[in-house]
Amino acid sequence: MHTSVSRFAFFGLGLTLLGCGGGGPTKLGAVLPLSGSAAVYGQAIRKGIDLAAEQVNRDPRGPKIEILVGDTASDPERAKKELTRVIGAGALAAIGGVTSAEALALVEVADDQNRILLSPSASLPQLSGISTNFFRIFPSDFSEGTVMARYAYDNLSLRTGVILAKQETYAKGIQQVFAEEFQRKGGKILEAIEFPASGGAFEALTERAAMLKPDFVYLAGYAEEVSAMIRDLRGQQYPGLILTTSSIAAATTIAKTGEAAEGAYFTQTSFDTEGAKVPENVKTFVDAFRAKYREAPDLYAAHGYDAVLVLVEAMRQGGDSASAFWKGMRSVHEFPGVTGTLQFDDKGDVAKFPHVYIVTGGKAVDVEAERQRQIEIARQKMIELENELRRLQTAGEDN
Repeated sequence: MHTSVSRFAFFGLGLTLLGCGGGGPTKLGAVLPLSGSAAVYGQAIRKGIDLAAEQVNRDPRGPKIEILVGDTASDPERAKKELTRVIGAGALAAIGGVTSAEALALVEVADDQNRILLSPSASLPQLSGISTNFFRIFPSDFSEGTVMARYAYDNLSLRTGVILAKQETYAKGIQQVFAEEFQRKGGKILEAIEFPASGGAFEALTERAAMLKPDFVYLAGYAEEVSAMIRDLRGQQYPGLILTTSSIAAATTIAKTGEAAEGAYFTQTSFDTEGAKVPENVKTFVDAFRAKYREAPDLYAAHGYDAVLVLVEAMRQGGDSASAFWKGMRSVHEFPGVTGTLQFDDKGDVAKFPHVYIVTGGKAVDVEAERQRQIEIARQKMIELENELRRLQTAGEDN
């Protein structure tokens, strides 16, 4: 195992100067939607944050940190107040901006207070380079929407689609990217139907989408809406494919959607916890998460976990003062996170590339990884058949 992976997997950071003096632990903020419409993401992210903080603090050679938590209630305006509060309480940097709308609001506070804001999951393309204080460990919607549009056209041979999108910052951004790329490839969007941010019943919307008889319906929204629309489409016996975004990647959302989610395609960054080539630090994280919470971590828990480790690494690189955090963040280089290798470009974005997943057997399966697995299984069977053939030929010659 690579030394840098093992070093961070077990948190042997050796940071003798960070948060270990007489001043007590270094305070970090976590401003998350623990209630409201985005709570499914905020709660998962908090589990990852709490686990990482617990492990960091357990290492006698490492830093001591304290996480100051604020609940945004999925409201960008309340998010601003909560970030102001935790900074006032001493947070030198903060994890926040779970949704793109909250991220846009929180950047104002981060700039006003001159604090680093690290988003675990905001993906709006317009956030790229929005502030020198803003960083994110989730890829832009530009990557996610583009990857799904190309896969739909090139790999699934889909030519017509209908989009159902929430009238909300994130959904508008990703559905626009998807539509532009799909039409650039030669496909046709029959209709783009937006629904109010307040939500409500979706039967009329899904009925309209099904009536147009598209090859696929692309769903852009958050967990509750996507889950409800998938169930409605299946209930109407819609025969085409359902495509959506990483918003469905929360483990509870797939479980809640149940059999209706089977066969749905979506995009997310690679987070393989069960394959043959799972990195050692991911295995360590998954085992620790299961031991603490009696459940498997999802993509969002993993990003919360990485967010804490990135801030600790920034302290190691720059120091544990507000003014030193920016230098530390810019110095993060090839950090072995559980969601992949992490480092930031000059716009504060992380270099990650989404994969296409399909829901099968109630689980999210990486399509390309599964294809490679099936190829390997077929290869092994061919080897076995060839060996058996040679054995039979040798036996025949001996006779």
